[in-house]
Amino acid sequence: MLSHMTTDRIFVTVISIFLVMLSASLHEFGHAYVAHRLGDTTAERAGRLTINPLAHIDRFGSVVLPLIMGLMGGPIFAFAKPVPYNPNNLRNPRRDEVLVAFAGPATNVVQACVGALVCRLLMGVAADVVLMGGVAYWAHRWAYEVVATYVYVNCILAFFNLMPLPPLDGSSIVSPLLKGEARQRYYVVQQYSLPILMVLLYVVPMVLGLDPLGIYLDATAGRLADLLLGWV
Repeated sequence: MLSHMTTDRIFVTVISIFLVMLSASLHEFGHAYVAHRLGDTTAERAGRLTINPLAHIDRFGSVVLPLIMGLMGGPIFAFAKPVPYNPNNLRNPRRDEVLVAFAGPATNVVQACVGALVCRLLMGVAADVVLMGGVAYWAHRWAYEVVATYVYVNCILAFFNLMPLPPLDGSSIVSPLLKGEARQRYYVVQQYSLPILMVLLYVVPMVLGLDPLGIYLDATAGRLADLLLGWV
């Protein structure tokens, strides 16, 4: 029989994975929608112009990987299938490519704001629920925790994807803004983006006891989430 701690960890992990899948799916829909509005129908023809998570989730990246990481007690990292698009079909490729890339993180910020609004509504009825006690109290408490987690998940996804390393959206935002030698040097750095990301995620914290990615996310995603929930 599973211990109470193990059962709680599994429950929290499953809820977190569900929230990440939902948030990441809407993130990818944001890319598809903006690309479609700017003239490219590639995502629509691929069946990706939808909010249905089943069209966006990657079996390993969206389910298996975060499940393993969650059960190991570490931070949950996940990814959805990137939305296909052809920048040559965009009306103004240099400008529109940046807009398409920015649409994903912007969608996450919108989701975080909606989650904060729901938390505000839940807090508005908190006093009445406390008086009711019992199942109503615990249901209300769990609902608030889940929605608050949804806010944090979306803030993290937004700022994590803004990092200028492929395949993250930040690289598609920065690249079109560079010219000449600066752009060529950036392409050289891009070749090592995955090793750089893995070093930031695992090697530096283990070897130096310093978590630069965590510091960055705390200063950006964490502060935004605290601001939104503090408004509640």
